[in-house]
Amino acid sequence: MNLVVYPEKRQIGQAAAMMFAAQLLKNPRSVLGFATGSSPLPVYESLTALYDQGLLDFSKAVSFNLDEYVGLDRDHPASYHAFMQQNLFSKINLPQENIHIPSGTESDVEQSAKAYDASIAACGGIDLQILGIGNNGHIAFNEPCDCFPDGTHKVQLSESTIAANARFFDSADQVPRFAVSMGIGSIMRARQIILIATGKAKAEAVLGMVKGDITPRCPASILQLHPCVTVFADPDAAALL
Repeated sequence: MNLVVYPEKRQIGQAAAMMFAAQLLKNPRSVLGFATGSSPLPVYESLTALYDQGLLDFSKAVSFNLDEYVGLDRDHPASYHAFMQQNLFSKINLPQENIHIPSGTESDVEQSAKAYDASIAACGGIDLQILGIGNNGHIAFNEPCDCFPDGTHKVQLSESTIAANARFFDSADQVPRFAVSMGIGSIMRARQIILIATGKAKAEAVLGMVKGDITPRCPASILQLHPCVTVFADPDAAALL
């Protein structure tokens, strides 16, 4: 695990975006793994800037997102479909047919989750996956539990995650209690991983991820076993290391 500390989110965004740029230049047909939330926003801003400058072409790439809320239609303003359209997909030339985001409205969530994993496998797996980290150490929506779930699955969100995500809704009562999330196994099969951590609230989780025991009680700790992980953090998030 390679840890890089930058003083500003803007610098983190630029550094992570350059890793995506390098992947696309190496293989224009790359399979890219995207995340939602505030952590990757500087990365998406930098990728958009590189695209606007004519330095990046997403026309042959494929993308898979980590997760989606259960019960939210894709057009709901708080859905992760809407988030990605607003913050990245509407600003670059990634074909809509190459964009994959889990569905939270399927009647058979389990079958839909299996189909999602099959689509990832059919594309040859994810080349570069970006992650954030929750205050409780979750990655994607894999909350602390008794095991590391392998494939995409339905998960009940913890109270801390609901509280953290309430800022995207009118109130915490409106935050869905369940989500569909890519599993730990799916994430670990990505060939390269970038994780973004910023702010004092992430310091304990970053400490557990980097130096703690490998345990599903801190899901991000499993990344210690991945051969190619780069963590970009600001001084607040890295303060306990």
